[in-house]
Amino acid sequence: MIGRGDPTPTSMTVSLYNTLNRTKEEFKPIHRGKVGLYACGPTVYQNATIGNFRTFLMTDVLRRTLEFNGYEVRHVMNITDVGHLTDDGDEGEDKMMVTMRKEGKSAWDIAEFYTKRFLKDMERLNIVRPTVMPKATEHISEQIELIKLLEEKGFTYRTSDGVYFETSKFEAYGKFSGQNLEEKEAGTRVEANPEKHNPSDFALWKYSKPEEKRQMEWDSPWGVGFPGWHIECSAMSEKYLDSPFDIHTGGIDLKPVHHENEIAQTTAAHGNALANYWLHGEFLLIDNGKMSKSLGNVYIVEDLILKGFEALAYRYFSFTAHYRTKLNFTWEALEAAQNALNNLRDVVRDWDEPTDFDKDAIQRFLLKLNDDLDMPGAIAEVWGLVNDESIESSIKSATILKIDEVLGFNLIDYVSKPVKVSDKIRKLLEDRKVARENKDWNASDVLRDQIADAGYMVEDTSSGQKVRERHD
Repeated sequence: MIGRGDPTPTSMTVSLYNTLNRTKEEFKPIHRGKVGLYACGPTVYQNATIGNFRTFLMTDVLRRTLEFNGYEVRHVMNITDVGHLTDDGDEGEDKMMVTMRKEGKSAWDIAEFYTKRFLKDMERLNIVRPTVMPKATEHISEQIELIKLLEEKGFTYRTSDGVYFETSKFEAYGKFSGQNLEEKEAGTRVEANPEKHNPSDFALWKYSKPEEKRQMEWDSPWGVGFPGWHIECSAMSEKYLDSPFDIHTGGIDLKPVHHENEIAQTTAAHGNALANYWLHGEFLLIDNGKMSKSLGNVYIVEDLILKGFEALAYRYFSFTAHYRTKLNFTWEALEAAQNALNNLRDVVRDWDEPTDFDKDAIQRFLLKLNDDLDMPGAIAEVWGLVNDESIESSIKSATILKIDEVLGFNLIDYVSKPVKVSDKIRKLLEDRKVARENKDWNASDVLRDQIADAGYMVEDTSSGQKVRERHD
């Protein structure tokens, strides 16, 4: 056993599936003991969906796993509050402008409102706040400087609507997504901008249109306008993590366009990789289908809560499939996750005061985590520990609480705080205690049923009655 305050074992190897090389490989940070982690964050023109949060939970588990292994993690997540157009091919309107007209608010107010909503949902899901959360609108100068560098190196050209990156001048373009330039162009629809040299070329800076009356625009060497979507991540990751950095994460939908463009920008500007490891979270399905507004199944965290579930139940649910496999959401599956979470709380709540860890159990849990974040396997190890009758309850409790540093279920709240009951329930418990002392078993059973009808379960242990909430 190891003491409660002892450090986590750090002798194990973390292996991650690197989308860049399409192989699972041993993780080796650039700087010993330290990790630079960049996660593509939300575009704050609407609420983030539970599909979005599946990816953010994957990144949260990655960070927690690295820290559990003893690494110091600097975690950066951007807030896209300008420049993300309605079409990833750089056509259409800025998503912030669309919402501005629909809601009748300023673009700045919309960005602030949905950023606060996002942070609230992160807190509900117990996602650790990133070290830095830079906003695109607060880093315009850094984006302009990077575009100037790309221009100096001959990778840009200008059209009547903006400054573009010329993908044909970057030989490696398309390798990350597994498509060469010709294949990517063959699959691209006809672009509305005939001035683009290649359909895959992407905007670095867009000029403001006089008729738009934009609220978010800035002076630049090329004219008044705003940055393209992709340039912000390259500019801000370089500022806060240097170039290259260790790990970049995001949803699988970002891989073929946004991440391909990030890599092209940074590599063209600096001659080095953007990040050494790339992790992509797979899609969340809804009833085995796509999440779609037309189907009315675009769910946000608030929707789960209104249905009577906890946000942490969704956290548990997201761990039931590997991050690189699709996960099918149903209300029945979420209910099963809520029940499992409640059962885990109940088990922890009934244990004695935590003392020592079970080192072997922690090592088994860590083996699963370090195998490319195998959360289903890690959860199975947790329940194996719970059901192991050879381990003392106090040791189980301490071990589960240590493991919860990665799980993030806030189980300590259920160990350290007794169930709060009303004076009425407390009186029923006291009457039942007296009935049992007098061996009046019939009265004891009647009182137990009354307590159950009030929403509580009472159990008789060697140390006396224990009461807990019912979840059925």
